[in-house]
Amino acid sequence: MTDIKSTDEPSTGPENSEAPLHRRGIKSYVIRAGRMTQAQNRGLEDVWPRFGLTIDDGLQDLSALFGREAPRVVEIGFGMGNSLIEQAETHPDTDFIGIEVHSPGVGKLLDEVDKRGLTNLRIYKEDALAVLEKCLPKDSLTTVQLFFPDPWPKKKHHKRRIVQPAFVELIRTRLEPGGTFHMATDWEAYAEWMSEVMEVAPGYANTADTDTAPYVPRPAFRPLTKFEARGEKLGHGVWDLIYRREA
Repeated sequence: MTDIKSTDEPSTGPENSEAPLHRRGIKSYVIRAGRMTQAQNRGLEDVWPRFGLTIDDGLQDLSALFGREAPRVVEIGFGMGNSLIEQAETHPDTDFIGIEVHSPGVGKLLDEVDKRGLTNLRIYKEDALAVLEKCLPKDSLTTVQLFFPDPWPKKKHHKRRIVQPAFVELIRTRLEPGGTFHMATDWEAYAEWMSEVMEVAPGYANTADTDTAPYVPRPAFRPLTKFEARGEKLGHGVWDLIYRREA
């Protein structure tokens, strides 16, 4: 486990976290050490040169990167990549960019990309905030996805939550007009936090119907993970929120 250097003073709410997380020196993730499988190592060593991107590559021309004009989806924190790989395979007419800091997940995803012969997926093994700010053009994305981020449930850790006012404003500038920011969490308290941040964020509109607002039913295009399916059988809840860029 990698230690994160920051103080642990209490946070009273999302309105107190205005500066971008990476500029404040606070990370929304902890990098945990783990054994790499042969397939994961293969992905990082052999497949990465074809599909991997870094901050040093600079601001991307996404049309040139994928060689076409298409809807563009960014998934932040894809974990082991099961959801993202399924979406990329099911929607070949859409281009996907995945951002993840954990090597096993990146390696596994790259190995699957190669085995399945996919060409509509690129990967960053970087801090998502830096990628959004330095590498992805303004008004360029159809959708940004944030599925099951670390909820940091203790109050003193709330400042580590990735969903903060500055973060959602950065996403808004990268979405094309009419583009959507889709979040999902299995922590009800974090869902409420997400809603609190988004309802006062300028330039967004909630897409939920009045009978389910602020949440939406799980969209068919978001794959149901094994973890989520198991949780549903046990009566655990999952909350989806989708906000559209209006300005």
